[in-house]
Amino acid sequence: MNLTYPDGLALVAEITNLVAAEATGPQVPQVVICPPFPLLQAVGQLLPAGSNFRLGAQNCHQQESGAYTGEVSAKMLASVGCEYVILGHSERRQYFRESDDLLGQKLKAALAAGLQPIFCCGETLDTREADDTFKFLAEQLQNGLFHLSNEEFDRVTIAYEPIWAIGTGRTASSAQAQEVHAYIREQIARAYDAEAALNTTILYGGSANAQNARELFSQPDVDGGLIGGASLKSRDFTEIVKSF
Repeated sequence: MNLTYPDGLALVAEITNLVAAEATGPQVPQVVICPPFPLLQAVGQLLPAGSNFRLGAQNCHQQESGAYTGEVSAKMLASVGCEYVILGHSERRQYFRESDDLLGQKLKAALAAGLQPIFCCGETLDTREADDTFKFLAEQLQNGLFHLSNEEFDRVTIAYEPIWAIGTGRTASSAQAQEVHAYIREQIARAYDAEAALNTTILYGGSANAQNARELFSQPDVDGGLIGGASLKSRDFTEIVKSF
């Protein structure tokens, strides 16, 4: 929940121009921009046609329509050009008490509307210090995500958010990130199959920035990043994109 309408559009314009000018290698990564709801349509119109930029939203409601004042449906998001939607972000889980059951409903709604969900999971500092990280993540994945069919799951991206490393100045080491990402991939293989595990994109979402992105993204099971604060600075975000 950052930036006004004009400031948000200015930021996106800066990012797209910088990435177009500087990220010119043979494998420019896909970049999904997920602004607040009021900016969605205008940001979508700024994204260059035929580029690697895509439009996404930060959340959606689990129902297609109805008397849910203040909420936004997946179908509405698709109608303004969204291709992706973030579900289960740690802040949604923490501040709005979103449960695994609710997120399962949101996943179904997003998929039905043709969106590609970015499903977030991750542990608190207390959970990590109690050495319960793997058990906690397995439960989040099982209860919130693994009810999907193989065909539905193929459209899902997973983002690992170590909550203890978000906005705290602490960042999981590249070895810690790799260990958890590899574990998530193992859980996918058990729930579905080895091919699904190999093909699933798993993003790291714990205070990745321009300084640590290259090392994090060099890990074999870290496929990209879910970027928070660093995405509000066009130069920093561009450097992250160039880190792939």
